[in-house]
Amino acid sequence: MVILRLDEVMKVLGHRSKASIYNQIRDGLFTKGVLIGHRARGWPDYEVDAILKARIAGQSEEQIRELVKKLHANRLTIHVATEAPAPIVPIPAPKLQAVKPTWKERLSTTRLEGQRHEL
Repeated sequence: MVILRLDEVMKVLGHRSKASIYNQIRDGLFTKGVLIGHRARGWPDYEVDAILKARIAGQSEEQIRELVKKLHANRLTIHVATEAPAPIVPIPAPKLQAVKPTWKERLSTTRLEGQRHEL
C-alpha cells in the first residue's frame, strides 16, 4: 500500500485544481484523506484506484458514494500488528580456512620488513 499526496492524486485523477478534489470529498464522491503527519494528509492508492475504476466503468454518482462509504468502512477493519516482531535468529558465519601464502607473497612481505632472503 502506498499513500499518495494531493498532487499525486490530482495527476492520477486528471484534476487541475485541489478545490475540485475537496468539492468531491464534500459531496461524498471521494474519500477523506488519511492523517499522515501533524498537518499532512494522503490517500491510500487502492482507494484512489477503486474510485478511478468506478468512474471509468461509468458508475453513477450514487454508486460512487456507496463505494466511498465502503472504502471508509474498510479503513476501520484494517488490522495493525500489535505483537512484538519475531526475534532475529543469528545465522552462523561459514568457517573460513586459512590460505597459505604463495612464495611470491612471502617474498614480498619479507622484503617489506627489510630482510633479504635468497631463494
